[in-house]
Amino acid sequence: MGALGLTRAAPPVALTVAGSDSSGGAGVQADLKTFSAFGVWGACAVTAVTAQNTAAVVEMFVLPAAMVRAQFDAVADDMRPTAVKTGMLATAEIVESVAAAVAHHGVSNLVVDPVMAASLGAQLLDHDAVRVMKEQLLPLCALLTPNIPEAEALLGGSPIEAGDMPEAAAALAAMGPRAVLLKGGHLKGDVARDLLWFEGATTWLDAPRIDTGDTHGTGCTLSAAITAQVAAGIPIPKACAAAKAFVTRAIAGGFGLGGGPGPVDPSWALGGLS
Repeated sequence: MGALGLTRAAPPVALTVAGSDSSGGAGVQADLKTFSAFGVWGACAVTAVTAQNTAAVVEMFVLPAAMVRAQFDAVADDMRPTAVKTGMLATAEIVESVAAAVAHHGVSNLVVDPVMAASLGAQLLDHDAVRVMKEQLLPLCALLTPNIPEAEALLGGSPIEAGDMPEAAAALAAMGPRAVLLKGGHLKGDVARDLLWFEGATTWLDAPRIDTGDTHGTGCTLSAAITAQVAAGIPIPKACAAAKAFVTRAIAGGFGLGGGPGPVDPSWALGGLS
């Protein structure tokens, strides 16, 4: 019952398992803002606390895997999220814990954003954790959303150019994900090209490349936008296309906060800051 005595339907619930960004531009903070923009209730399991701004990751404290699992369980047992996304998982122990939680709770809508490094270069995923992610988490996920460097790491380090993306996406899908969105933002060109592999077919998702330095949180915002829509029952291909359009607007809406790469603005959809 709302404050005015009106009955309100409960929104879908999405859970993000990711690190905290003290600048508010990426990680858990970006995910929760994006969930809200899509009318989805956001819950979180924090994996690490970072002291960072637009210029640098200054300090990082990784939480114990048992605490990450406790947060996941607390939300899943009570609020029953219909979709879960992962971002920064930091260690092999946390990846193992999250994979076990996903299996235990029967999560079918898992979006894995395999965050390995901050945009400013700080390492956010241990080497051993990459192996565990491939072995234990990817076979459980509905959608994997790597950028080009992350895809190269998952596939063994071979360089990926634009023409290699269909083959690379298929190779990633062979690791277990039911769908793969391979993001081409790191490649050059006037068009930002992502490639969706879904049920054996590939679809290019294109958008004009925006000439801006305000790109902090782009990957988190994109995967969160997909997760929010999947939580609301939207099929993956439609969710990916809509999320691509959403994040393009969020990049265009950046406003140059700080002295480094400024954050994108997921609040544009709420008629807020942009």
